[in-house]
Amino acid sequence: MFEVALIIFVGGMTYRLIRVLLLGWGRDRVPAMGSKTVGVLKSYLKGILIWPFIPWVKDTFKRNPLIYVAGGLFHLGLFAVIFLGTAHMLVWKSLLGFGWPTLPLPIVDWMAAVAIVAMLALFINRLVNPVLRMISGPAEWLNWGVVFLPLVTGYIMAHHLWFGYTTLFSLHMLAVDMLLIYIPLSRISHFMFYFFSRTIHGTEYGKRGVMP
Repeated sequence: MFEVALIIFVGGMTYRLIRVLLLGWGRDRVPAMGSKTVGVLKSYLKGILIWPFIPWVKDTFKRNPLIYVAGGLFHLGLFAVIFLGTAHMLVWKSLLGFGWPTLPLPIVDWMAAVAIVAMLALFINRLVNPVLRMISGPAEWLNWGVVFLPLVTGYIMAHHLWFGYTTLFSLHMLAVDMLLIYIPLSRISHFMFYFFSRTIHGTEYGKRGVMP
């Protein structure tokens, strides 16, 4: 089942990537007032180094610090679990043919717990905030659930809670398979297009000679 889910994930994401690339770049007829390259560099610098670690420069943090902090911790924890946990790195190694250093298990365990708590905070906030509740449809709740299930089943499996290991492993793999199949069909795929949007925004701002 995992192999089938993986094929659907890779095929679906490749299809979406090709569709984006085929959109092409229109001919730029406006004289540049600044450097596009500098704009792109500033855009990445701000998105990767400044906003995550100096949050007060971003309006989102000032307007709703809960969403900013919980969202950041969720993404950080998820990244650590998927790429820096030894068990998951070995899966990547079996697929890619090479591995990389990982974090100690207690640190990954804490990062997973932080990601789960952050997701619960985001869920409750969406539930009680009148504006967020109004704009939340089935897709938003489904997105949350499909991401939450692999995290929580993996955490329960790592701590051998409530069920036997075989049952927990099956539940975790089922949740992972659901996530892989669902990603190309949903907005969860935004992680792949982050670099496109940051490059385009940096190019446009750099061309106009303003700060991205």
